[in-house]
Amino acid sequence: MRGKTWLRALVLLCMIMMVLTGCNSSEISWDSYEGAANEKTFPVPNVASKTDRPTGNSELNYVRYSLPGLKEKEGIPDVYLQTINEWGWQENEDEQSDASRVFIKDNRVVQITIHDDFFMIMVPKNADKSVIRSLENK
Repeated sequence: MRGKTWLRALVLLCMIMMVLTGCNSSEISWDSYEGAANEKTFPVPNVASKTDRPTGNSELNYVRYSLPGLKEKEGIPDVYLQTINEWGWQENEDEQSDASRVFIKDNRVVQITIHDDFFMIMVPKNADKSVIRSLENK
């Protein structure tokens, strides 16, 4: 009788460990997207959660999204870059680095920067057209 109790406890412990391991997966799902809070035509993965949207900056409107598992040193994942292009955004390669990219669509500008476990989407405010003009003149 006592052996059955230990066996049941061991099986239960194994099942709990499998459930916790599955729930703690750091894989990011790049399957579905929605428009960014500050630029509805720019895609953001549905698994990202908006954590910050400060209003104090007079030149940029930016939103911070939490996305555990994202790594600054790896930059923007290829599958995300492909989706951004599919949504009609073209990359301005003169303004890029590994973790920061600038995209243009219909005279609108969006910059995305990748950090460990979060990313930020920045859009120049409508009153400040100097960034757009400088990008058009290149």
